[in-house]
Amino acid sequence: MSNTETFLTAPQVQKRYNITDMTLWRWLKDPELAFPQPTVINRRRYFLEADLSAWERQRAGRAA
Repeated sequence: MSNTETFLTAPQVQKRYNITDMTLWRWLKDPELAFPQPTVINRRRYFLEADLSAWERQRAGRAA
């Protein structure tokens, strides 16, 4: 496994979860959901893929 970190743009995250930009904004503002916060560069949002995967595993554990 490589040490490179993979980042996804906000549109890629929206496609990954089949959500709109407004839904993504709501997820980011909801402390109970604990959605991973992005790194912002030049007003663009980049999400660390490892953080998204960890969030997915955490959500799956709660549903079980």
